[in-house]
Amino acid sequence: MANVPREDDRLSPSSKDKKHSLPHRSDKSPQTASESIKAVAIYEVIKGLGALIGAVTLWAWHADLEQWLNSATDSWQQTFGQMLAVQIESTVRIAQKASENWPVFLLLIFAYASMRFLEAYGLWQDKTWAYWFGVLGYGVFIPIEIYYLITSPFDWLKLGVLALNLLIVFVVYRNMKRKGLI
Repeated sequence: MANVPREDDRLSPSSKDKKHSLPHRSDKSPQTASESIKAVAIYEVIKGLGALIGAVTLWAWHADLEQWLNSATDSWQQTFGQMLAVQIESTVRIAQKASENWPVFLLLIFAYASMRFLEAYGLWQDKTWAYWFGVLGYGVFIPIEIYYLITSPFDWLKLGVLALNLLIVFVVYRNMKRKGLI
């Protein structure tokens, strides 16, 4: 009689027992992004806000931009000397081109900021498309950054940007793997 199941053993568990033993899918709270992905989202918001500040500056000072750039460059050189001189010169050239075609540049800047905010929202909300957008968006620039780092004189800023982009790709990729997206 030891091997014969009792009548109680053959009964399926009641719905009351199931509720306590197995969690239902509907009982789970929606997944939220990890802290590292939220940090990437915050970084995207900062980049978007920086772009908007640049757009507002361009809009407000486009007529006097040349004078303002000369004044800001002189002030920078007096304070910091030749530190980041290459980046400052590059920024000045871009700003001068932007002042010539400022409405077009404003649209481009707003489009860029919108993309940053959209990606930040998607990452914060743990959306699959945002993970793909992030890893591809950052990953596409890594070979270009490596090329410029190798072919031009050494620059700590370029190395820092490369390292930051590699870190972001790694973080997003790792989270994609954890979520089973790849």
